[in-house]
Amino acid sequence: MAMDLVAVDIGGTHARFAIARIEDDGAITMEEPETLHTDDHASFQTAWEDFRERKGGTLPRAVSMAIAGPVGGDVIRFTNNPWIIRPALVQEKLGVDRFTIVNDFEAVAHAVARAPEEQFIHLTGPEEALPATGRLTVLGPGTGLGVAHLYREANGTYRVSATEGGHVDFAPLDSIEDAILARLRKRHNRVSVERVVAGPAISDIYQTLAAMEGKPVADEDDIAIWTRGQDGSDSLAAAAVDRFCLSLGSVAGDMALAHGAKGVVIAGGLGYRIRKTLLASGFAERFRAKGRFESMMAAMPVKLIVHPQPGLFGAAAAFASEHTGETN
Repeated sequence: MAMDLVAVDIGGTHARFAIARIEDDGAITMEEPETLHTDDHASFQTAWEDFRERKGGTLPRAVSMAIAGPVGGDVIRFTNNPWIIRPALVQEKLGVDRFTIVNDFEAVAHAVARAPEEQFIHLTGPEEALPATGRLTVLGPGTGLGVAHLYREANGTYRVSATEGGHVDFAPLDSIEDAILARLRKRHNRVSVERVVAGPAISDIYQTLAAMEGKPVADEDDIAIWTRGQDGSDSLAAAAVDRFCLSLGSVAGDMALAHGAKGVVIAGGLGYRIRKTLLASGFAERFRAKGRFESMMAAMPVKLIVHPQPGLFGAAAAFASEHTGETN
């Protein structure tokens, strides 16, 4: 029996809401999403109430939440915003009968599992579809760095596992990355890959390159650096974006090795916005540069998912998997 639910994708900066429908055959459709700024709301509860008002005061009695951070335990805390969620109170506070809570990149991996081939752009490796069986690594830079893996079974079903792979140690590969690490070590005893390959990291990369060239630059919003680095108006910002792509290639390759993956998918809005730069950058070379495993890495397809809302779509898919058994 078809059912409606609220799909929610909560990151460090935005909370996205949409009404989704799971059809009798398992197909998922979604209404146009609403995007709220987390800074504009004191809690998830008030953001939920805001969305409910926008929808005329009533919502479906089911919700699936994709959350940027670990989702186990009695209290869920977000990695990059101050909200908290207590799962034991979700039904009472939101007025729902059923709910699902997953890590945001667990949700994205659900989206990867169900998205059609035309919603992927080829980045590197053999130009072929993602493997129909075996493990895939899914990662994406945003406010933080999300990582998950997806295992496709021979019978067409799949399993998803969330990870905190974005918090493994950063390993520099050249003198520029040594300098980036040295800058970050002044503020952090331990520097994770998220400090280098998430959206806000472009500021530290830019400042490091400026210092190496002896150019005084002001501290500024990372969005401004991304914009100038993409539009060609600032060669130093463009160099910072290219350096970001190199580091992302290294990290993506490391995750694939750690997961034993047969393919990799880059996800997230930032990845989509810099897709042309990724293709022209050293991303592919860095992805393959794994010493004795270079030939294995070169044989691995790497894609970019271009589904407009993979987090929301994946949240609905995760709900379907948990409550209806639909995993294909």
